[in-house]
Amino acid sequence: MDKFQELFAQYPFALNDEQVKAQVSDIEAKHFDENNNRDVWMQCLSQIDLTTLSGDDTIAKVEGMANAVNNFEKDFPGIPNVAAICVYPAMAEYVRRTLKDPKFNIACVSGGFPASQTFIEVKVAETALALKAGATEIDIVLSVGKFLEGRYQECFDEISELKAVCGDKHLKVILETGLLKTAENIWKASILAMAAGADFIKTSTGKISVNATPEATFIMCSAIKAWKEKTGQKVCYKPAGGVSTTEEAVQHYTLVKEILGQDWLNNRSFRFGASRLANNLLSSIVGQETKYF
Repeated sequence: MDKFQELFAQYPFALNDEQVKAQVSDIEAKHFDENNNRDVWMQCLSQIDLTTLSGDDTIAKVEGMANAVNNFEKDFPGIPNVAAICVYPAMAEYVRRTLKDPKFNIACVSGGFPASQTFIEVKVAETALALKAGATEIDIVLSVGKFLEGRYQECFDEISELKAVCGDKHLKVILETGLLKTAENIWKASILAMAAGADFIKTSTGKISVNATPEATFIMCSAIKAWKEKTGQKVCYKPAGGVSTTEEAVQHYTLVKEILGQDWLNNRSFRFGASRLANNLLSSIVGQETKYF
């Protein structure tokens, strides 16, 4: 038995895809309504990585996003600000220059985002350059093709090397669950990423047709719980891509709350990767359509 078979054997996952769906439905039926309220909407807003990852991103666009963050507390007193701004590496320095709060998180996608189909040397260089430009968090993508071929050691080594580049900065590992497809694959990828040093595990890039689903959240949070129970290490969670409505945010919040508990219900441990969600949550909070971000 090789070391990855041994690793996965330590963290067995007994549910099939249909059983996962049934568990998700049961949790939501019991607990969604108790979480669908203004306090939770504000909590979810405070957990957003405000994101722009488009080919037509401009300096003016990302500076405008940073200025919206700068002015948010003045424009919406009493409502918590978002957690971070997430951009491509080439835009990190413009976000850093514009933000007034030097402690505000700047996340960069890196490592050959979104497909991860490039050389490890390129991934290392891009990650190092993003950090130098001002990134305080790095979001990379699991090499899904390698994972599906069972090349677990290569996937592990890539994540470990990029975590070494990040040092004490958070590394978020995107599993691209829509390509992994099965509950078993999502579970194994979660365990592998955590073993390799991921600070966060994240569902999706937002660049394929199937992104963050409640089922993926259930599986990944269950893996995080199992990892914490065995190792004592707390790994954080980020659903991203396809979470755009208040209702969808509350669905994911409810699952995180029921599976992982109160210790994860903060913007250090639980983020949403979203571009449209911020305005929709803000609209729910203030009671009228609001397009601020």
